[in-house]
Amino acid sequence: MTSPSSADFSIIQSKGTLDWSYPSMILASSAVAMGKETEIFFTFYGINCLLKDTSKLKVSPVGNPGMPLKSPFGPEWFQEINWRFLPDIVWSLPGMTSAATWMFKQTIKKQNQLSFEDFRDLCLEMGVKFTICQMSMELLGYTEEDMIDGVEYAGAATYFSQTPQQQSLFI
Repeated sequence: MTSPSSADFSIIQSKGTLDWSYPSMILASSAVAMGKETEIFFTFYGINCLLKDTSKLKVSPVGNPGMPLKSPFGPEWFQEINWRFLPDIVWSLPGMTSAATWMFKQTIKKQNQLSFEDFRDLCLEMGVKFTICQMSMELLGYTEEDMIDGVEYAGAATYFSQTPQQQSLFI
């Protein structure tokens, strides 16, 4: 086990859904590209972002009213429909999370953006430090073997003792 070193820019990732995983990677890669030492601390469900198997990363449209749900394919008029107008009861039906996840992944692909796994790898290559909350990992039943290579492990106290006094947090 290693402990994190001091970072200029620090992000806490506590969400473990596909749509919540991209913003941290975007912010972290931008910060490191600007010369800032950057760290993301993954806690609770955010740990799912660092699993070797990312099949648990889904998009949940339920209770997420700000998320547009548009088809990445079809005629222009059809692609402009924001299916978010449907009530959450519809989005909670079996298969709808898979449909929303498919729509999100296809939109990412259509926009020529990196898949989450490729983006995560790029952040590591750029020097973004990924630290997993040891307690959360144990609480959720994960082991180091479940995680990608190149990550560090620390408790919350260690993380906070080695991050900047003025932190930028994205939870």
